[in-house]
Amino acid sequence: MQDDNLSNIDINDQKIVDNKELNIFEALIPVVILMGLLAYNIFFVEDQEWFGGYTNQIILLIGGFVAMMGGFLNKVSFKVMVKEVWENLRSVFTPIMILFLVGALAGTWLVSGIIPAMVYYGLQVLNPSIFLPASVVIAAIISIATGSSWTTSATVGIALIGIGSALGIPSGMIAGAVISGAYFGDKMSPLSDTTNLAPAMAGTDLFTHIRYMTITTVPTIVITLIVFAILSTTVDTTGSADISGLLATMDATFNITPWLFTVPLVVVGLILLKTKPLIALGIGVTLAAVFAFIFQPEILNGIAETKIGAITNAILTDTSIITDNPKLNDLFSSGGMNGMIWTILLICCAMVFGGIMDAIGALARITKALLSIATTVFGLFASTVISCLGLNAIASDQYLALVIPGKMFKKAYQDKGLAPENLSRTLEDSGTVTSVLIPWNTCGAYQSGVLGVGVGEYFVYAIFNWLSPFTTLFFAALNIKIKLLKDK
Repeated sequence: MQDDNLSNIDINDQKIVDNKELNIFEALIPVVILMGLLAYNIFFVEDQEWFGGYTNQIILLIGGFVAMMGGFLNKVSFKVMVKEVWENLRSVFTPIMILFLVGALAGTWLVSGIIPAMVYYGLQVLNPSIFLPASVVIAAIISIATGSSWTTSATVGIALIGIGSALGIPSGMIAGAVISGAYFGDKMSPLSDTTNLAPAMAGTDLFTHIRYMTITTVPTIVITLIVFAILSTTVDTTGSADISGLLATMDATFNITPWLFTVPLVVVGLILLKTKPLIALGIGVTLAAVFAFIFQPEILNGIAETKIGAITNAILTDTSIITDNPKLNDLFSSGGMNGMIWTILLICCAMVFGGIMDAIGALARITKALLSIATTVFGLFASTVISCLGLNAIASDQYLALVIPGKMFKKAYQDKGLAPENLSRTLEDSGTVTSVLIPWNTCGAYQSGVLGVGVGEYFVYAIFNWLSPFTTLFFAALNIKIKLLKDK
């Protein structure tokens, strides 16, 4: 789901920490407290800043502290908990570097005119009546080609948010369309790490897994496209009908030229060539800085005393380009690397909570409890879905949401006479795609940070992502295309 080599987790070394002294109620206490505090902050705190601007991070740490106390009561040493937390934090070092580079990318692509050029030409091509379904298709194509929803969001996703916002389409809808397409493409791409991980955990091969996924994935994406086509007819873009005015403002502010598309094409090309994301994005930042000197010298002079200073500001901190159109002023602003700090701290705090929960054996205990109640075939599918959803929320990492249920449920599927691709498909339908719906999960934090749209804003519009678990359960309940071992 993330970019190639984005996580340092070695799946083969993943151990599921068991603790026979921990019962299910003790395992659930930190989860209940965490969810309770988050719910209180969302529904009862007016500005959702109960403890200030970093409320969610503090709540995650409180949940981690409660889990730690439970660990001490069950004879788990502080050293073991620290070790698991460190392993979790180490696993997200590369994603954090990616986030910093994405912040720098957004800033340099703004001052170089790349993002304005994408918006300028996109406004002339993408009509409001087809914009949302077209965004799903565009994101899906890029994600299938690159195998990465993260790359898709950091390139065409940012551009589509800009174009759609200029057309007057709510940013939550646009982000939902981008994420739906990006996760469909990522899920179906043989280049995706999670698409390779799921069959490895279940005991089947990659292409059998992909073919079997089409049974639930194709109907889900078709429904998604239909819903977005209907939504497109309900969006009122009359306030943004005078596109010529927006185009004239951008043309007067920036030096708009097709040559600016060289930089994003180079970045996408490098990703397709399997270049490491840090290198590809670093090249994207460097090229954008060079293009800013060539094409936008007046913009740089207006930001800082020197052009070098302007580029540095764009990379590191807040940058705003003022035009005579308030809507474009909001669009043409970037937080640089500084704008990613909140997201990075959220990921780190989530890794602390998830690490402690793993160390005390809570993750294994909760999954085993779900497995014990799976007495029917549908119950087994439902338990797998619930386990994946729960681990995305508790462990805050989509890899663990695939690895732990994959290891725990593999034998149960065999005992029920079910082919392993049933498990691998269910892992993807419920573990991979729902990670982006959890604000403190690495995927949810990344997507909201990159697209500049909160998870709460795009949640309902990420139709493909939340519909996928229901689709897989629907097929299981009606026994549609459930492959048995004897059919192999």
